Amino acid sequence: MPKISAVIIAKNEEKNIARCIRSLQNVADEVLVLDNGSIDKTVDLAKDLNARVEITEWKGYSATKNHGNNLAQFDYILSIDADEALSMDLAKSITEIKESLNENTAYKFNRLTNYCGSWIRHCGWYPDTKLRLWHRQKVEWQGDIHEEIVLDKAVSQKHLNGNLLHYSYYTKTDHYKQAHKFTTLTAKEAFEKGKKASVLKLVFAPIVKFIKSYILQMGFLDGGAGFQVCRISAYATFMKYQKLRNLHKNS
Repeated sequence: MPKISAVIIAKNEEKNIARCIRSLQNVADEVLVLDNGSIDKTVDLAKDLNARVEITEWKGYSATKNHGNNLAQFDYILSIDADEALSMDLAKSITEIKESLNENTAYKFNRLTNYCGSWIRHCGWYPDTKLRLWHRQKVEWQGDIHEEIVLDKAVSQKHLNGNLLHYSYYTKTDHYKQAHKFTTLTAKEAFEKGKKASVLKLVFAPIVKFIKSYILQMGFLDGGAGFQVCRISAYATFMKYQKLRNLHKNS
């Protein structure tokens, strides 16, 4: 039977790493944790659960994940983040197709996000389908900020039942911090590509974002958590364009 290496990129993930590894224990034949300099209990917790830990410097999202895939013991890679975990249904689905794994098929599944204790099923956050299981010789991560999978042309995709559970933010403060981090990165990327943001875009793009996620994508059905998600998403849109304008101003 083909064997699977689960590859996890981690740094200071003591809140999440044990849950992630436990969800893989009856699915993956190897759990490989690439630690990028944790100063908390991430490494100890991973080793206690018999994961293989490799200490590596951060090379960017895609380069680090590709490095992890190359270090894996087995050819079939299950790529998972430390703040994610397989649901019981998804673990069952992967186990059922494990014997039939082949290099020309990659598998995707829906990701369901938990936000401050609430599951978000709207706001444009679900089903958030992710491609995460493949043969490493047929796939490569590309992109520095929003990394994505590039498949060999011969590879087809299949969808598995069950959710990849994503424990995204424990507090609103966590969400704001992440929004600031990624808007800085995306603004820099846009600036380097020569993109600009007009005043009209700065004013109206956040409004459009909120209307889309809260009304058109029915974020209101997720209650107070849905409103908060949509509000911060709109704010992040504003920050991205404001930072882009500042980069052009300062240049």
